[in-house]
Amino acid sequence: MNVDKLKQIASLLREPEKEPHCSAVVVAAGSSQRMGSDKLTAELGGVPVLARTLRVFEECRLVDEIVVVTRADRLEEIAALCREYGIGKAAKVLAGGKTRVESALVGVSEVQPRCALIAIHDGARPLVSTALIERTVLAAKEHYAAVPVIASTDTLKTVDAKGYVAGSVDRASTFRVQTPQVFKADFIKGALTRAMEKNLPLTDDCSAMEMMGVKTMTVPGEEDNIKLTTPRDMLIAEAILKAREGN
Repeated sequence: MNVDKLKQIASLLREPEKEPHCSAVVVAAGSSQRMGSDKLTAELGGVPVLARTLRVFEECRLVDEIVVVTRADRLEEIAALCREYGIGKAAKVLAGGKTRVESALVGVSEVQPRCALIAIHDGARPLVSTALIERTVLAAKEHYAAVPVIASTDTLKTVDAKGYVAGSVDRASTFRVQTPQVFKADFIKGALTRAMEKNLPLTDDCSAMEMMGVKTMTVPGEEDNIKLTTPRDMLIAEAILKAREGN
């Protein structure tokens, strides 16, 4: 084998692995009942919550496009928000369904065909970091499904129907699950379709994968990546944001 051929082979061996094509589906179709007001347009540090969420995915190098799923009566408003805050990756703003599963299925069904992975994220988690997104995407590329988790620090108990403690839960193997949850595109499309057909009341997308028998890899989550559900959560988010800006 000649020298030029050896150099060509060596060059190929050194070539970095291509980054995965990933679409982000941001689910923002909730009613904000526990917040008491619309949490997605509420300002966090002077910027709407949803705009903060979308900005992070806009800045993430591993995300090719963003699909936003919202309520039918807010399509124009959210599309205008994307334009105002420069969310250039926002390919579509779609009307969601009555349940989380239905809204997620609407989003994953409309991503670019070339995207091998789909990240599904709560619109009300504006403090997610690009590092967490990338960590989860790369884990999903290797393991087909990946979710960020946080270890439980509280003692956990099971409680019976009458309100009595029935037993203890092993804290060492119990974790709180966050988003984004990232999956091989074909897998999550099939899992959510099946969940819809069975009318399963799932609260996260990883549960749909479990139903299909697909194991999901975990990656370290972030304590700051809280979901805004109540007015108290907004106060905590403001404090986190001020601490970040202070640093």
